[in-house]
Amino acid sequence: MKIVILWTDALIFLLIAVSIAGAWWIRRRPHLLLPWQRVAKSGAGMASLLVLSLFLFVGLLDSLHYRSALPEKSNGQTVYSPEVLSAFDALVGGLRSRTEKTYSAPFAAYLYAKESIESPDGRTLRDYPRLKYGGMHLIAPERDLAGDVMRKAALGAAGGLLVAGLLIFAAGWAKRSLPARGKEGGGARSEGLRAITITALLLAALIGASANLAGYYHILGTDKVGQDVLYLSLKSIRTGLVIGTVTTLVMLPFALLLGLAAGYFRGWVDDVIQYVYTVLSSIPGVLLIAAAVLMMQVVIEMHAGWFETAAARADVRLLCLCLILGVTNWTGLCRLLRGETLKLREMEYIQAAQAFGVSSFRILTRHIAPNVMHIVLISVVMDFSALVLAEAVLSYVGVGVDPATISFGAMINAARLEMGRDPMVWWALASAFGFMLVLVLAANLFADAVRDAFDPRLNRAE
Repeated sequence: MKIVILWTDALIFLLIAVSIAGAWWIRRRPHLLLPWQRVAKSGAGMASLLVLSLFLFVGLLDSLHYRSALPEKSNGQTVYSPEVLSAFDALVGGLRSRTEKTYSAPFAAYLYAKESIESPDGRTLRDYPRLKYGGMHLIAPERDLAGDVMRKAALGAAGGLLVAGLLIFAAGWAKRSLPARGKEGGGARSEGLRAITITALLLAALIGASANLAGYYHILGTDKVGQDVLYLSLKSIRTGLVIGTVTTLVMLPFALLLGLAAGYFRGWVDDVIQYVYTVLSSIPGVLLIAAAVLMMQVVIEMHAGWFETAAARADVRLLCLCLILGVTNWTGLCRLLRGETLKLREMEYIQAAQAFGVSSFRILTRHIAPNVMHIVLISVVMDFSALVLAEAVLSYVGVGVDPATISFGAMINAARLEMGRDPMVWWALASAFGFMLVLVLAANLFADAVRDAFDPRLNRAE
């Protein structure tokens, strides 16, 4: 096995390291920790955070890439497969490898279209053939399928609830073993714990039932080439997370530096920066992104030798799409930061620092930047969902990710033609829509909790 680190993998690992360092830094400063304690008391915030954590865990597993070693050797050296797999692929190998011939509906035991089948007596009939994997353990699917699905779902849900209950009990026992730290805000804190406990139990039941059923059925059906739609939906999570997080990392430096500079220095600096982001805002976003993506695609095709595998090429295109989205989407946050900096610049403590001869760089980094970070945090969390939706729209119009990259937008684009079939193939579109809905809804609910926690007007009593 050969470990493969793609560009987006490295950025994801960097983001995780920065998040851990930031959490450690915030924990040592009570005034920064207080807003996050308010988030922990929010039932909706903690429930949505748990759902987001589940998506992040899937995305992280799908970012641990490797190439398997082939049996044959070349000049005594190990030869590796050109296919790049991930830890998530190894974990759900059954979903990935159990492909059918073509479409099949959710929980079906037969293909979705009739084919010519030779009967035992030698006649050729037009009928729905059995699937190779879905429901193959059933002797009479017409009679036994519904009951078997219910039994396996109940058994899997019970197993998931049992595991979750044990983990919750262990966490509660460990918490009681620690010394008490006071009882302030006990009611609000219990609301957050109650919400996260109920959400964990529901998720455990759903995951347990799905995991048990996925070994016997295609829960969300199969697509045109017989791939499991549940597997495609889960693989699309990483693409959505990369678009949302990496693009944020790209746009933050532009918005933060230019917004603070425009609001603090004013004059010709403010005029130039306003001119730049006004011009960018005046260009239709889709056209600008499409032009940049098409130029990037030509460069990649002209330099195919740069990439050792198809996955590396698709990853570079995904990274370039993040860069393009970041460069074209920083203007909104820049406007907000400019306005806030203009207000802070007139505060008494800023004017006192200027009177004492404190340098502009020190004023910006020590006094102004910390006081606008709540706006940055709220905007970043709220822009995440918009970026996930942007990838779906761009892939739908053909200027999104590489065709080899599995994403929600690619699934929706493929389902566009399937919706016109007779009978209609609806489950691929419904699956992509459902996963995107849960991801974006959880991000928006968490953004609302963060906004309320960081809004000083709502927390003056504390």
